[in-house]
Amino acid sequence: MATEVKEEVVLIAERYPPGDQWVLLLDPNHIYPSLTDALEGYFQEAGQPCDFKLSPMQGKLYAINSIVVEKAPPPPPKKFNMYGDY
Repeated sequence: MATEVKEEVVLIAERYPPGDQWVLLLDPNHIYPSLTDALEGYFQEAGQPCDFKLSPMQGKLYAINSIVVEKAPPPPPKKFNMYGDY
């Protein structure tokens, strides 16, 4: 059966002004002093590797989780008696 990789984008942190401070949504009481520290904090909390997407103009950080799903097989082609398919 064929598989397909789908990506799920999840908001994980928001920038906390002023400067490059970040707050993880998993732990809103802790302010990380840099983006790198916020990425490491998320990795420690989540415990699994993933890709990240940064939206600097919106001040948001996203995790991209890849999910492998099985695709349903395509339906068989329709057969017609008038063409001798049966």
